[in-house]
Amino acid sequence: MRQIVLDTETTGLEWRKGNRVVEIGCVELFERRPTGRTWHRYIHPEREFEPGAQEVTGLTLEFLADKPKFAAIADEFLAFIAGAELVIHNAAFDVGFLDNELSLLDGAHGRIGDHARVLDSLELARQRFPGQRNSLDALCRRLGVDNAHRQLHGALLDAQLLAEVYLALTAGQTELGLAGPSAPEPAMVRIDRPRADAFAPRPRVSVPAAELAAHQARVDAIRGRAGKALWDEAEGEPEVELVAGGA
Repeated sequence: MRQIVLDTETTGLEWRKGNRVVEIGCVELFERRPTGRTWHRYIHPEREFEPGAQEVTGLTLEFLADKPKFAAIADEFLAFIAGAELVIHNAAFDVGFLDNELSLLDGAHGRIGDHARVLDSLELARQRFPGQRNSLDALCRRLGVDNAHRQLHGALLDAQLLAEVYLALTAGQTELGLAGPSAPEPAMVRIDRPRADAFAPRPRVSVPAAELAAHQARVDAIRGRAGKALWDEAEGEPEVELVAGGA
């Protein structure tokens, strides 16, 4: 199965208030393994950032001045995600923004759901860790994914981190080769055959006569109450050797 782990950055939190996408980052997985293919674009939003949004992403209108508008990259983006399953953290946010961008075009591009399926990794995290913080940073810490280099939100970096988090959530696989090496797994030892001495003769046990007599009296008492004792079903005689005196 082909999956695309996707993240976006925007000029603000609400597309309904006219905010726009400024960055898209995608990481391709095939059969749960990274293919090495990514898709990443900065986008001119055609509007100002909302207060606080620039501090989160580190992006500015000056930096984005020569970047393409969404209309110029829409076909390329849709071709990259076509037929895949999109893995998105808090998918309603990103899909809402992307659907809005598509709606601002000529109307022929449809919606994200027309091009790819969507899986929300936030919902997966809430099922596994109910009542806990399940932000990307919190999941990185909880699942052992190294995010020390994440000083600002960036779409491609966050997609790479989310790829590791997603595999850890679904199969415990945190080593993708995307964010540095992980500790080696502990060695496992499997015993396929019994040890060579497993069937060696067992040593004889020396039991004092007084202890054997006390044991026999106990067994006789059990037989008197229950009609039989567990030892009556044992085959053969116990290999014991009587010795005089105490233990």
